[in-house]
Amino acid sequence: MGRLGVLLLNLGGPDKLEDVRPFLYNLFSDPEIIRLPSPLLQAPLAWLISTLRFKKSQENYKKIGGGSPLRRITEAQGQALKAQLQQNGHDVNVYIGMRYWNPFTEEAIAQIKRDKIEELVILPLYPQFSISTTGSSFRLLNRIWLRDPELQKIKYTVVPSWYDNAGYLQAMSNLIATKLDQVKNPSEAYIFFSAHGVPVSYIKEAGDPYQKEIETCAALIMQKLNRANPYKLAYQSRVGPVEWLQPYTDVAIVELAEQGVKELVVVPISFVSEHIETLEEIDMEYREIAEHAGIETFARVPAPDTDPIFIQALADVVTKALSDRPITFAETIQPQKDTKLYPQERWEWGMTQSAEVWNGRLAMLGFLILLLELWLGRGMLVQ
Repeated sequence: MGRLGVLLLNLGGPDKLEDVRPFLYNLFSDPEIIRLPSPLLQAPLAWLISTLRFKKSQENYKKIGGGSPLRRITEAQGQALKAQLQQNGHDVNVYIGMRYWNPFTEEAIAQIKRDKIEELVILPLYPQFSISTTGSSFRLLNRIWLRDPELQKIKYTVVPSWYDNAGYLQAMSNLIATKLDQVKNPSEAYIFFSAHGVPVSYIKEAGDPYQKEIETCAALIMQKLNRANPYKLAYQSRVGPVEWLQPYTDVAIVELAEQGVKELVVVPISFVSEHIETLEEIDMEYREIAEHAGIETFARVPAPDTDPIFIQALADVVTKALSDRPITFAETIQPQKDTKLYPQERWEWGMTQSAEVWNGRLAMLGFLILLLELWLGRGMLVQ
């Protein structure tokens, strides 16, 4: 075996309040998220959105300490994974590649080249595959690989998903059990899984396996937990004038309260690190909804972060990937060219259904109307 590397992939998030605006610019500069008639329009639109909306987004980051903890936690996960792999007998370097913020994926690849890595495992920190998370990072890496003969010499393999890894399931069930035992009625509390949502079109039109993997994952965690508590899976962060996976988290919370449920143990199933959607959306927004609806206990299970069993699970995933047949970028699910992607960072969209055709079919007139809507405060609102 040659020099071994592991590349951990994640979305990224602004480290401090001053980073929010450039982070949003990077997000909306992605042509896969906003598709325009001409690439020349991409930068001006990204600048406009980030300029008009960064203050609102900053307010949410202020609520969780002034920035996203995602980089700090991901780097800690990388260090812990490296130590675990070394303990298991692997001489390895671990790299962090964020999609929209530092350290960028391109920076990680440059370091991999400088370190003369000969074998590389590419591991997304998304347990379940989606074309908009893991798929987006894989497509970026594929473009980088195709134009760099030096990278093409590296023996690499990707891990599309690992939602069914036994160690990951054990780590999640342990975290749930610990939180369950802290509530008033552990045997009666309702276990409420909240996953990041995706548009239904991803599933029906692009063949995204995300929904199936999330549903299977929740069921496997409950099997591992081996308790009789009822459970429900719902989806958070829906936005825009399109149908998203249901049931919606906010709606499902109210419905459970109406059914007489008093204790919720909330599990952020698609997140392995604390960030804006656990610390602000779940802990603050959904907690408030639950309290107003009559839920008496809203106990949130922490993300795995650097939990030792979780880190061992990541190490097991890497070890298995090294022994299995290599999987290339091209073998993973690719969306159709006309599939409209949405940012994973939560945002809101006030346009009408008819205006939604701007994702690649807009004429210049439509683009100008969009700019006017944004200027008047009716367009995209990134939180």
